[in-house]
Amino acid sequence: MIDTNHITVMPGQFQELIELPINGPFQMLNLLKFKEEVEGTSLSGAQAYAEYMQAVMPFIEKSKAKLIYQGKPVLTCIGPDEKEWDKILILEYTNKKSFLEMITADGYPAEMRSRALEDSRLILCNS
Repeated sequence: MIDTNHITVMPGQFQELIELPINGPFQMLNLLKFKEEVEGTSLSGAQAYAEYMQAVMPFIEKSKAKLIYQGKPVLTCIGPDEKEWDKILILEYTNKKSFLEMITADGYPAEMRSRALEDSRLILCNS
């Protein structure tokens, strides 16, 4: 069975990111589907993700990234409506180096993000 839920970066995708010839600012589009309930807790995925956001903010601030947008999708006007996302975030990073340093820093709370999510997409965007 093919896993259709995507929570963490795959090694090949991480290597592509490392090799991507991008030098300046870029945005990361986050599409998030929360778990109904996080195993072993009394928290919903949304509550656990809120805790992750609190824990990750010092890392985001240190990398000089900016939260550009966060909101809940309401309606798909073009395309299939088969996958409903609970939240959309767009963060802008100053450069790839600061992003990579952030996500590989000691203490970065990646496991908190993973435990809150049923599914996600993280899409690098550049103008």
